[in-house]
Amino acid sequence: MSWTRVFVLSLLAALLILTCEYFVQMGGKTERASRVFMPESDASNFFKRRNRRSYYDYAEGQAEQRVQYTANEHRRESGEDRRGQRERFAEEDQDEQNERTRETHEQYREYHYDGLYPRYRWYF
Repeated sequence: MSWTRVFVLSLLAALLILTCEYFVQMGGKTERASRVFMPESDASNFFKRRNRRSYYDYAEGQAEQRVQYTANEHRRESGEDRRGQRERFAEEDQDEQNERTRETHEQYREYHYDGLYPRYRWYF
């Protein structure tokens, strides 16, 4: 039963919006509608970047610098994280490869050892 109320309220809201739009598009604009709605040319330029001659507020400049600084900091930290991950992966991979090589050499020595000579002939 509550869904019917929601449906009716949404229809009333849509009707209200369409009625306001109709009165704005009509030739006789009311003062209230002209204050709420702006011309299409102004609306298209509303979100564009300011031109060079517009007033540049100090607080706005500081806010832009903070945004750029945090973006650079985030980029630097993510680069350091990726670099650390690559270095850790390369180190682990190298350790595994060294371990496999050591095991292979150990097996080779065990297989070919004939017992007559010492296993390692290291003279220092």
